[in-house]
Amino acid sequence: MQILEIKNLTKYYGNILGVESLSLSLEEGEVFGFIGPNGAGKSTTIRSIMNLVNKNEGTILIEGQEFKKDDRKMKERIGYLPSEIHLYDDFTVKEMLDYHESFYQKEIHNRRRKLVKRLKIDETKKIEDLSLGNLKKVGIVLALMHDPKLLILDEPTSGLDPLMQETFFDILKEEKQKGTTILYSTHILSEVSKICDRVGMIKEGHLLKVVTIKELHQKNFNFVTIESSEIEKIITKLKEEVIMREGNFVKIKNTLPPDQLIKLLGDYKLEKLLIEEATLEDLFFHDYK
Repeated sequence: MQILEIKNLTKYYGNILGVESLSLSLEEGEVFGFIGPNGAGKSTTIRSIMNLVNKNEGTILIEGQEFKKDDRKMKERIGYLPSEIHLYDDFTVKEMLDYHESFYQKEIHNRRRKLVKRLKIDETKKIEDLSLGNLKKVGIVLALMHDPKLLILDEPTSGLDPLMQETFFDILKEEKQKGTTILYSTHILSEVSKICDRVGMIKEGHLLKVVTIKELHQKNFNFVTIESSEIEKIITKLKEEVIMREGNFVKIKNTLPPDQLIKLLGDYKLEKLLIEEATLEDLFFHDYK
């Protein structure tokens, strides 16, 4: 079942392009990584979904229905964590969470209490006194405490320390097991491999492609660094893309199977040989050029 469907979304800020003709759909229970550099159009897409900006063209459907600004029932099914969190500075954390809790007729206090404990939040502190990391943790509770069907996260780990990031990823994995659909927007590419099923790559307002994490890893190349007095002969023999060359050193993008690579290199005298697996960043930027 499609939980979120975006059809031909276009948004300009005056003459400046936000996104153009973007179409995308998310299935129930999947975690979709929305990746690209800052300014690529990720936040514009999310703000359009949330009706925080007026789109120029396109349709956005949630569970088959168009999401309108005044649709309270639809809002109850969505959890949203913006990249920058702005709350009432003179509230304590408890007052902020109480206020949010009052919006819902269903019982959500127990869920709130568990999240606060897990994320180690001090409810007595004022919002204005919170560090960026602690403010982000409050935002996570606000996004999750009502058990949303669709969870939209915009740069969710900024400000979180590494240990808290792992706790956050554990929470998201549990949400996925519950069937929650998650749109996970980030420019930190290593994060998507932890929890995402598919990845959409956006650049300059255009969705380049959508692939599964498995497909990304199946691109099957690595990096080989070689030092040899016969480096010219090796480069000619391997016929692979040279990434860097300096004297008798060369770094190549290797697509040969390991046994074939070693067999070819066996004919030459090697001073050094280093084989490095391609990271998700490498695989992504290979397509992003």
